Amino acid sequence: METLQAIKERRAINFFDPARPLPPDALTELLQLANLSPSSFGLQPWKVVAVTDPERKKTLRRCAMNQQKVEEAPAVLIMIADPNGVEENMDRMLESWQELGYMKPEMRKAYSEMMLGLYGARDSLTRRLFAVKNTALFAMTFMIAAKGTGIETHPMDGFDEACIKKEFNIPEDKIIPMLVAAGYLKPGVNLLPRAFRRELDEFVSYQSYRK
Repeated sequence: METLQAIKERRAINFFDPARPLPPDALTELLQLANLSPSSFGLQPWKVVAVTDPERKKTLRRCAMNQQKVEEAPAVLIMIADPNGVEENMDRMLESWQELGYMKPEMRKAYSEMMLGLYGARDSLTRRLFAVKNTALFAMTFMIAAKGTGIETHPMDGFDEACIKKEFNIPEDKIIPMLVAAGYLKPGVNLLPRAFRRELDEFVSYQSYRK
């Protein structure tokens, strides 16, 4: 499927076919494609817990407002935003830039200081926003890639974050922006037309903000 068609046809699916598993290779491929997502300075501050085991999905369902699709979908991804992604990935990114010719060696210190200064302390709101917005880019790329290969998805923010952290051993300093269910539409389910979308002139302005 072409990219524009995938964007137009992607929907948030509520009813997945529990009898049709997601091939492991397919999930791996989608994660690899999503890993090509853009991120600030290429720092990639995301982590993912892929929940595919039926018993673990039952546990996740209890943490996600008992949503049926959590258990029916063959895979549910816990998207994790990591504020520590700056320190964890900065040196490897700078090394890559240097090896590929994006940066001269003498610029390395300046870029390091720029990253640390721009994103602030690890526990700051700026750092948390940095992690969340980049993880959201990863999640959206995953969903578009999935649709392009015939796999349906549903992003969810209806869940108890503390419950998920406890049950899935996720450190307290991480953030969970969303869950993403992935699989195939349940046979016999017909999707209703796409619901309300605002007109562009309601939210787009040029050169300056307009109320």
